[in-house]
This record gives sequence, C-alpha cells and structure tokens, in this order.
Amino acid sequence: MIKHSRILALIVLLLIPATLYSKPAPQNSSDINISGAVAPEKIKKGRSVRATVTMDIPHGLHVQSSKPLDKFLVATKLDVETPSGMSVGPISYPRPLMRKLKFSKGNVAVYEGKAMIRFNVTVPANYSGGSGEIKGKLRFQACNDESCFPPVTREVKMWLNVE
Repeated sequence: MIKHSRILALIVLLLIPATLYSKPAPQNSSDINISGAVAPEKIKKGRSVRATVTMDIPHGLHVQSSKPLDKFLVATKLDVETPSGMSVGPISYPRPLMRKLKFSKGNVAVYEGKAMIRFNVTVPANYSGGSGEIKGKLRFQACNDESCFPPVTREVKMWLNVE
C-alpha cells in the first residue's frame, strides 16, 4: 500500500509542473464558429423574414468591425445571395467594442463574444418556388492581443420555406 502511495505521489509531482507551464493551443480564425438562421423558417409569399448570421468568437480572439479604425485592418463584410426574385434589405452590423491591443497604437474597433449580423429577406407575392437557399459569404479578420491573422471568407447557408 505504501509503495502505491509513493508511486501516486511521484506521478502527481511530475504532472503539476507540466500543467503549470503548458501553453494553451494557439488560436486562429478557424476557432470562430459561424452560423445562420431565419425566423420564421416558413413564410408566406409577399412577406419578409429576419435572417441572422452569428459569429461565436472565443475568449482571447477579436474580429475587426465592419468599420475598422485603421486602413490596414480588414472590415467584416457579409455578402448575401438569394434565389431569383427574393430581395435582401440593408445589412445591420453590431456596435463594435473599442479595445487597446498590444499591436495597435490606438483603439481598435472589434467584435467579441457573440456578434450578430442581421438583415431582412423579402419573398415577392409572385414567387414560384417552394423553398430557397440563402447563402451568406462572411469575410472577416480575426486578431488576438498581439497580432492579426490573414482575412478569411466563410460561407453560411440558411433555408427558407415558402407557403
């Protein structure tokens, strides 16, 4: 029994320094989750629905806003494609947070946490389809406190059922 206790104590002593000095895995743009939704999912012809593209940005990362304060930073931009006949209203970006990051001389306008980009989709009264795919292409630049990553474009798809 004493032999087992000593071995267990030795293992614990070896693991403690490893956990104290280990670094978290480096973060990058692929750590940001993008999802999309329309509400309601079913719509009558001649009506509009609200669509939302959500960015889930993990702690430690930031995404440049739709209007960055530095000309060298890449703005977050959503382009939306709808089936022929449907129309997209103005895109509404969230209000940015102002942060002072190690790489910047001044404040940086960023999104953190959950950033929701919204827009309306209108289905005309004479729409002939029974459903439609709404495709968003979201271009953004993620940064941590020390540097920015190359910009990426990610695609998100949403389905709308038309009655």
